[in-house]
Amino acid sequence: MSVTEFHIPPVNLMGQGALAQTVEMIQKRGYKKALLVTDTGLMATPNAQKLVQDFKDAGLAITLFDQVKPNPTSANVEAGLALLQQNDCDLVISLGGGSPHDCAKGIALVATNGGRIHDYEGVNQSQQPQLPLIAINTTAGTASEMTRFCIITDEARHIKMAIVDQHVTPILSVNDPEIMAGMPSHLTAATGMDALTHAVEAYVSTAATPITDACALKAISLIAQYLPTAVEQGQDMQAREQMAYAQFLAGMAFNNASLGYVHAMAHQLGGFYDLPHGVCNAVLLPAVQKFNAQVAGERLADIALALGASEATAEAAIQAIEALKNQVKIPRGLKELGAQEKDIPLLAENALKDACGFTNPIQATQEQIEQIFRDAW
Repeated sequence: MSVTEFHIPPVNLMGQGALAQTVEMIQKRGYKKALLVTDTGLMATPNAQKLVQDFKDAGLAITLFDQVKPNPTSANVEAGLALLQQNDCDLVISLGGGSPHDCAKGIALVATNGGRIHDYEGVNQSQQPQLPLIAINTTAGTASEMTRFCIITDEARHIKMAIVDQHVTPILSVNDPEIMAGMPSHLTAATGMDALTHAVEAYVSTAATPITDACALKAISLIAQYLPTAVEQGQDMQAREQMAYAQFLAGMAFNNASLGYVHAMAHQLGGFYDLPHGVCNAVLLPAVQKFNAQVAGERLADIALALGASEATAEAAIQAIEALKNQVKIPRGLKELGAQEKDIPLLAENALKDACGFTNPIQATQEQIEQIFRDAW
């Protein structure tokens, strides 16, 4: 028996009204100046503007950094860090989905450890805890608000850097479904399928434990039940709240059991073509699980039942994933996303390098990764 670790933020607020409680908690903790990391689209919404005013009314000075790209870059991190240092901020607040959260993690980590974000690529490369970070989630998918994962695009190399570090875990995560209700259907679908990918990859992972298994299977069943409703009826608060719980459970699973080839491959697509991460995951998920079925058939059979399939087989799981992907109108293949077949060898080579930090149940060769890309075409 080996010793396992389980990472999670010390405090996590869930449910309607969580935002109001967040403002109270920040006030009690005595922070004075915060860098708010978000994007321009979200910052223009009434919910975001009200939240900023609530922070100011509570005595918190806000420096706004709203230039985060959909796939946050090293340049985003550097620009946000400069603002933080100029204004002597003692707190970082991220508002949004995975992009603002990851960018804020990068800013907060470099703020206390120095250097550049590139210095922390890999696993536990930092020496000091990051500046305190509070992550307020507006999507139900990435779980970045509660994980030790940070994905930043290196524009020079056209790749996504995976930073896995206990020091990037926020001190507080917030999931209030009220702020998720305005999320458009296509984003709801993409982030929901991202959460499903997290749960599936964690469940078939070689680092899975009974704790991560329980989180993953519950997340899968909630996503199967509530994602279609959240996509089709965005104001349905029960669906929004249950998807918030589902993505958080999936985050608990992969934050501790890690991920696999779906993410290693999706990172390359996102970094190379600047594509949405959740959509890339959704397109790749069935093809990768077909490959995993060689050794993870029993685990995929469990996933089939959690998805509501009538048969407990690996094939039933793959069919159920494909059906859910189609139901929420995810593009059918990589060709629709604009990927180029000539790039497959390079994408596969980089995916194998990225996969070194993950825990897929079966090891692939570059030729096999290339074939998975083609299967998802």
